[in-house]
Amino acid sequence: MSIQGNSSPIKIRRAEGDFLYRENGEAIIDAISSWWTVIHGHRHPAIMEAIRKQTERLDHVIFAGFTHEPAEELAQLILDSMNADLDSGHFSKVFFSDNGSNAVEIAVKIAHQFYKNRGTIRDKKKSIFVRFSLSYHGDSIGAMSVGGESVFTRIFRELSFPTKEFPSPNCIRCPWGKIPDTCSTECLDDFRSFSTDHEEEITAVLVEPLVSGANGMVFHSEKFLQELRRITKEKNIFLILDEVFTGLYRTGEWYAFAKARIQPDIVCLAKGLTGGTLPLAVTVVTEEIYREFDTADPLKAFYHGHTMTGNPLACSAAVASLGILKEQGRDLIGKLEENLRSRGEMLASALPNLVRDMRVLGGILAFEVEQDLGPDEYLNPLGRRIREACLERGVLIRPLGNTVYLTPSYHIGQDSLDQIFSVLRDVLE
Repeated sequence: MSIQGNSSPIKIRRAEGDFLYRENGEAIIDAISSWWTVIHGHRHPAIMEAIRKQTERLDHVIFAGFTHEPAEELAQLILDSMNADLDSGHFSKVFFSDNGSNAVEIAVKIAHQFYKNRGTIRDKKKSIFVRFSLSYHGDSIGAMSVGGESVFTRIFRELSFPTKEFPSPNCIRCPWGKIPDTCSTECLDDFRSFSTDHEEEITAVLVEPLVSGANGMVFHSEKFLQELRRITKEKNIFLILDEVFTGLYRTGEWYAFAKARIQPDIVCLAKGLTGGTLPLAVTVVTEEIYREFDTADPLKAFYHGHTMTGNPLACSAAVASLGILKEQGRDLIGKLEENLRSRGEMLASALPNLVRDMRVLGGILAFEVEQDLGPDEYLNPLGRRIREACLERGVLIRPLGNTVYLTPSYHIGQDSLDQIFSVLRDVLE
């Protein structure tokens, strides 16, 4: 929905690899993989071919009482990738939906119903969900309820169910003045105390692992996740990870939880799952959680469904996307991280009075632009100025206020990267 002052939408006629093409033929480098989805570049041949082949067999079938090969193959690929570095069989079931917000809604409902299904006196007290201040989990009511206070959620807060918020970890500008080597996860002190006093009431903690994305690309350490997992495990609290953005090698490993060497209880995936071609999301749970729903009692079934759940075309695209990651993911993201880091350091060195807090993790680069136009938040007008100036020079980025970030395709070419950083330097100067 547009607001007064926005320019007219730009019509895109086609896309290929790193590029979007306007009606007049002008090329635009997609430096954010179209909101973090097109992880293999636009129209990757293997994904396009998988979709074409699937159109010759099955378009869609109701996913209640029916199944099909693409969904089964995809579920197994996801479970294999998640369990590779964990205890064998830790994750066992995959629930299909269509976007990241729904994946989170489903995770919240599963965690809530788990304790309803168990029905013990102690479990009836489980009603509190814990969220973090910089988190963003989607725009539906449940996802906003467990997201942090921001321009995305503020106006709808009275519609949300009650939650308990704690400050997000921030290893870029630590409020306690710590660095990773001296950190004792002071940012979890308040939660430690609260969880001790309310252990029997907390259902789950939700967090974006390693990176708070839409609220500023704020990085935190693996140590934070490890300590959060220790606390939640000790106190019988579910740990739900929103890996919609961070999953599928975006942080350098298959999943951020694998990079941090922890075992969460529920994981949400979407974004790059189909390589940005078709809507698809999944919520993955452990065998322990699934067993509470595996019963003949119809009142303990999980009643949540979407018309297009498990769509065969989307599942086929995702199978192809994960196949590429299985063969090339680690090498691709390793090279991309090196390229982003070297170019980022050069940009920061060239513009020391403008660029601060340059940071790189996997396929993510972010930094703040020193400015005096307003606070460091999403609506800072500097972001729009930078975005429009870059677009005029053929590069698509979408700053989060004065936070500039890049999340390009894992396959992006060297020439495209050179052009992106040349445009950034030109615009910032």
